Amino acid sequence: MTHTCIHWFSKGLRLHDNPALMAALKDCKQLYPVFILDPYLHNNACVGINRWRFLIGALKDLDGSLRKLNSRLFVVRGKPEDVLPKLFTKWKVTRLTYEYDTEPYSLQRDSKVTSLAKERGVEVIYKVSHTLYNIERIIEENNGKPPLTYTKLQAIAKTIGPPKRPIPAPTMDDMKDVKTPSSENHEKEYGIPTLEELGLDTAPLGEDLFPGGEQEALRRLDEHMKRTKWVCTFEKPQTSPNSLSPSTTVLSPYVTFGCLSVRTFWWRLTEVYRGNKHSDPPVSLHGQLLWREFFYTASLGIPSFNKMEGNSVCTQVDWDTNPDYLAAWREARTGYPFIDAIMTQLRQEGWIHHLARHAVACFLTRGDLWISWEEGQKVFEQLLLDGDWALNAGNWQWLSASTFFHQYFRVYSPVAFGKKTDKNGDYIRKYLPLLKKFPAEYIYEPWKAPRSIQQAAGCIVGKDYPHPIVQHEVISKKNIQRMKLAYAKRSPESPSKSKGVKRKAPSIIEMIKKKAKVK
Repeated sequence: MTHTCIHWFSKGLRLHDNPALMAALKDCKQLYPVFILDPYLHNNACVGINRWRFLIGALKDLDGSLRKLNSRLFVVRGKPEDVLPKLFTKWKVTRLTYEYDTEPYSLQRDSKVTSLAKERGVEVIYKVSHTLYNIERIIEENNGKPPLTYTKLQAIAKTIGPPKRPIPAPTMDDMKDVKTPSSENHEKEYGIPTLEELGLDTAPLGEDLFPGGEQEALRRLDEHMKRTKWVCTFEKPQTSPNSLSPSTTVLSPYVTFGCLSVRTFWWRLTEVYRGNKHSDPPVSLHGQLLWREFFYTASLGIPSFNKMEGNSVCTQVDWDTNPDYLAAWREARTGYPFIDAIMTQLRQEGWIHHLARHAVACFLTRGDLWISWEEGQKVFEQLLLDGDWALNAGNWQWLSASTFFHQYFRVYSPVAFGKKTDKNGDYIRKYLPLLKKFPAEYIYEPWKAPRSIQQAAGCIVGKDYPHPIVQHEVISKKNIQRMKLAYAKRSPESPSKSKGVKRKAPSIIEMIKKKAKVK
């Protein structure tokens, strides 16, 4: 039997290592590669302008690669459970393939789509390829509980063995008997929209430092893998949060959008490591990919993972509600140049270094402003190119000392931390040009500069640049005591002190498995 197939690019925007796409091509006579602009995921509250630009770039790149195989991308708009059944009927579809996604919204969405497909006699196949391992398998290996420590995850991964090797992208030979129907109205009906057509204001956009797409992802990967010594000696904590050009790979946006397969990344690193002395997890590049796996596993196994309430492993903290403080942090108006420079880079470029994220997250939550990590999570989700549901929620819990990390008395200084790697304040001068004429002695603390120096720098604190929003030395000590109280209220049997949390059965995934054909 030959099939008319939709391959739904729900996550992995690439051709390489795309087993669901290859499953679509088996016994396939007609292929419709589809991307859905879902109003729940693709709206301006969730997606900042840099993320939109990256997504549109990735779609253009994907369409270009498909056209080289005599196919094309069909972009449709609406809820997947509304638009896919219509396409099943319109195109007489007999098979649907997609990449497995562990986000709660995606699991519910995919369950609905699978049921609707089955009702219409459409075969459904999904494949695991957005993570190194099948996350369900990791949880099963840990007695149905997500491992809550990195070492436990490592041990389970070791038991399972290395991740599956990536598979090649489809070739013209794979496509020789497959046709993608096309007509004159397809471009108008299914073309990739421009940012302007989406009603977006492109005025704030600066240089496109990280262009979206699979080809750019593979180019960057190749470029980094040539740096054998750098790859082998890479240790995340030794990289700089405020270097003028990134001190890490910046491949994370490409992995988040699925332009780069995480398994391809893993095995390329393995090749570079082979025969060389190299750093190890958790600080190595392999270690970074395992951190991703760690948070994905936690996010699947822990209900309400992106919230404090209802999250069984999260310390319950009496965070303040202070819209003015939150706005000042989000809009780079805290009066601490290091913090404001980071938040400016985030808004302008859509990326900031891992340790810069540490600094601003600690400042917003337990360090200074005592605002819930959930508020910071929302801002990062909108502005970060690599804003990933599981990693974002997990890292915010970690940095606010709510979950995973419990040394709440270790607080990042908004002054001293940046000075460690940039005494002269060049990073601040780049992103806050208003302060660029301040001498190094005062660039991190302009409020301490004598009036004459402020005048000479052309920036008066309190008029041109704000006074510090809080006194760090005072408030951080007070907040440590508040955190101590929150910890004291945790019950001795609190899951946040244990090694795992048992999941309630049956899971949504199990429900999907009953309805979908997994190969």
